[in-house]
Amino acid sequence: MLYGLARVPTTAILASVMAGASWIWVVATLTVSAQVALPDWVRARGLALYAMVFFGCLAIGSAMWGEVAAFVGLPTAHFLAALGAALAIPLTWRWKLQTGAGADLTPSMHWPAPLTAQDIEQDRGPVLVTVEYRISPQDREAFLLALEKVGSERRRDGAYRWGVYEDTAEQGRFVETFVVASWIEHLRQHERVTNADRLQEEVVRRFHLAGEPKVTHFIAAEP
Repeated sequence: MLYGLARVPTTAILASVMAGASWIWVVATLTVSAQVALPDWVRARGLALYAMVFFGCLAIGSAMWGEVAAFVGLPTAHFLAALGAALAIPLTWRWKLQTGAGADLTPSMHWPAPLTAQDIEQDRGPVLVTVEYRISPQDREAFLLALEKVGSERRRDGAYRWGVYEDTAEQGRFVETFVVASWIEHLRQHERVTNADRLQEEVVRRFHLAGEPKVTHFIAAEP
């Protein structure tokens, strides 16, 4: 708004000081929020994606506002930008930053090492992992909702396919499956699971009736 009203250098300098301070504040806050929302193993890639989107949108927005300024004039473009910023406050209020601050994203290392009958080449694959659950039939809906969140974890940590199947002959018997590209990629999954993931997996395992769910590893067979 000050830029749109600026007719003397003093007003423009005041607006520049406020804009510069706000810019530093916003960029620092967004960058910290992006970092705390990402686990260690994917933080570099996540921040690269964040920077690409952030500065890409900045470039696109600059070009768009340049076209607006050429069409309606520079002061009017500044007034429209101020109005858009004011409207954005109530419209985006429900989306909060630091949503990952309360989650413990440190590696939990709670997955036991897979049992193998022979040495497996690290690049061999794909690998199919199955987890068998037995639950009370009345818990079916709650169990599937909880397992869906675990499915998001599997895909995030490297699985390119995930699904859950129920036995047609026996109620309460479910098999979760996920596929990973290679054996080394599955071993990396063991290192990527966080304490936040462990808590979600514990929610699913509370539905299991006895002992621990049966975990089985399959690898693509080659002649």
